[in-house]
Amino acid sequence: MDNEKIEVRTDEIIEYLKDKKYQDAKKLVLENNAVDIAEIIEEIIDEISIEKAVVMYRMLPKDISVEVFSYLPVEDQVNIINVITDKEVGHIIEELSFDDMIDVLEELPANIVDKILEKTPKGERKLINTFLNYPENSAGSLMTIDYISLRKDMTVSEALSHIKSVGMDSETVYTCYVKDNERKLRGIVSLRTLVVSEKEELILNVMREDMIYVNVYDDQEDVSELFKKYGFLAMPVVDKEGRLVGIITIDDILDVIDEEVTEDFERMAGVIDSSDQEYLDISVWKHVKNRMPWLFLLMCSYMITGGIIQNFENVLSNVIALVTYMPMLMGTGGNSGSQSATLVIRGMALDEIELSDAFRVLWKEIRISTIIGISLSALNFARIYWFDGQSALIAMTVSVSMLVIVIAAKSIGSMLPMIAKRVGIDPALVASPMISSLTDMVSVVTYFLLATAILNL
Repeated sequence: MDNEKIEVRTDEIIEYLKDKKYQDAKKLVLENNAVDIAEIIEEIIDEISIEKAVVMYRMLPKDISVEVFSYLPVEDQVNIINVITDKEVGHIIEELSFDDMIDVLEELPANIVDKILEKTPKGERKLINTFLNYPENSAGSLMTIDYISLRKDMTVSEALSHIKSVGMDSETVYTCYVKDNERKLRGIVSLRTLVVSEKEELILNVMREDMIYVNVYDDQEDVSELFKKYGFLAMPVVDKEGRLVGIITIDDILDVIDEEVTEDFERMAGVIDSSDQEYLDISVWKHVKNRMPWLFLLMCSYMITGGIIQNFENVLSNVIALVTYMPMLMGTGGNSGSQSATLVIRGMALDEIELSDAFRVLWKEIRISTIIGISLSALNFARIYWFDGQSALIAMTVSVSMLVIVIAAKSIGSMLPMIAKRVGIDPALVASPMISSLTDMVSVVTYFLLATAILNL
């Protein structure tokens, strides 16, 4: 179903709920798949109330309700759990896949988690506590225990029978993991390999021992890089003894990539303390708190730029025309620096550029900026001299300034992210706002020094 039809249907469902026509609303809701129902529940929460959303949620068949719950944003999951009964919460937790259950438990208040764990079997409770204690943003916090494990001494026929018996409860059946008696990871074997192999062949002979795996304490961003590099659908996770403790699947990594990209965009825009909440769900004061410090810092940097301009008041008073071209030079410098910074940060994020490539990057940017600078300078000289009617010296001052500023800005823009990474700062944090401030200072100083020299002021 396309988005427009879903939106129309959602509006109808909301009207039915407002009019207390619950059976009509239920009939319309059940015509959708679980993902779309989750979106409808979200809209009900936003447009009406959490109470009406819970009424709608309770009308769903039990098997559908749990699947819908797994697709809801975490904040909506918590809101629903805070309203429904302990018995209903227990059913949801029991039916959720293990990794989804851990994600929900991590967001719940401690008293509710304690209630749930009290009703959980001892062995499972210990496992849940272990997962909850893994550091946030680590591989351990992402993984699931719902994977298929095989023994080396199994035959292909036995392995296929095992997959049939446990496959429905596993995150994936396409890759199986071979463990020894000490639970250490010894190899992997794909379902494709099993299907095309002889039934009496031992797993030992068809498994692959050259595997890529991660440790439970590896950072989730590093894990996502491995997924992108190798194109995996799932990856095994081991502890420090090499024992297989879980797997991470591609759906969890897509969420991580989304989080990391969002975080980088926010940092590049000068927003600190990024939140998982949606824009409209964040309070005005939280937005102010996130944005104010960086804007204050940038404002202070522009005060320095203002001080530089003040020191060259005599230059401006002698040649008023110079003021006209300041915004163009500062803007071009900021844009040039941001262009280079964006490309370098992207290259670093994709492992296309290493810190050892700094001089190669700088030399390339100098050549690029020289060609761009000469082109822009020539255009400006013609415009200022022929169309603005200014003297050749003023046109020369602006044009030479343009060339120097573009080269300086692109050099700063390409090197600053690499310097930041070298000293342990996120390169995204020094992107557009900071680079624009630095290039503005460079632009002003360059412009006035060249004006003083060329015009003999």
